[in-house]
Amino acid sequence: LSSRTLWHLLRRHLRDGLRTLKVKGALRSTRKHEILSPALLAALGKQCPHLGRLCLAEADLRLLPYQSMPASLRMLELSHCEIPTAWFQGTAANALPQLQHLIVRNVSAFCDQHLLNVSSQAPLKTLTLSGTYRVTDAGIQRAAVYLGGLERLVLRHCVITDSAVHFIGHHMKCLQLLEISNAYSLTNAGLACLVTLKCLETLCLDLCDKFSPDAIVALCQALPQLRNLNLDGAHFEDEAIRKIQASLPNCSFSHTP
Repeated sequence: LSSRTLWHLLRRHLRDGLRTLKVKGALRSTRKHEILSPALLAALGKQCPHLGRLCLAEADLRLLPYQSMPASLRMLELSHCEIPTAWFQGTAANALPQLQHLIVRNVSAFCDQHLLNVSSQAPLKTLTLSGTYRVTDAGIQRAAVYLGGLERLVLRHCVITDSAVHFIGHHMKCLQLLEISNAYSLTNAGLACLVTLKCLETLCLDLCDKFSPDAIVALCQALPQLRNLNLDGAHFEDEAIRKIQASLPNCSFSHTP
């Protein structure tokens, strides 16, 4: 799909009924001409005022101002994209006043400052960070203050420790789903910080090897709304698995070694 083709689609076919748009850029292609431009996004926002979800993959967005994004967006997904330092900053952060869902996968430039900026400007309900290795405990700490209304948090392949989990438990008390995977530094001390999440319904702890069965049981028994527990990748003996299951009769349990 070229920029010219997308312009053609916009002029001839895309109308106010468009709700979701998925665009794959040329970041991994030998053809380096990017599809999106400020002019195209401005036209998209004008012609498709009800566009709520924009998914961008493998796109070089370093020359694209954040304020170019259609103001109607409620969900923004970035996958394997390049973004500039200035994204989400200053007055530009107000460009998406309705943004509630942010999904960032393998965007190497996404850092603590990006997280703070978007968290402090948008009333996020869903946040997914996957492979964002520049996001640290300090970034989670600073952003958590603004994420009190967050309902779903997914952290995959992020470099976090018990300190980050402490601030999740302290500030994000509306969480209904929490998924943490490949966080090899987390321990029972961090797990205990999650007892404050009384609205939590689904807890996924994948490939987090330092949790003991007793700590998991103690946490889950303190969460009255918990209905789903996923421990994929945990290296527990069969006896430990049976103990966890027996201790949580009202909770659906999943475990794949």
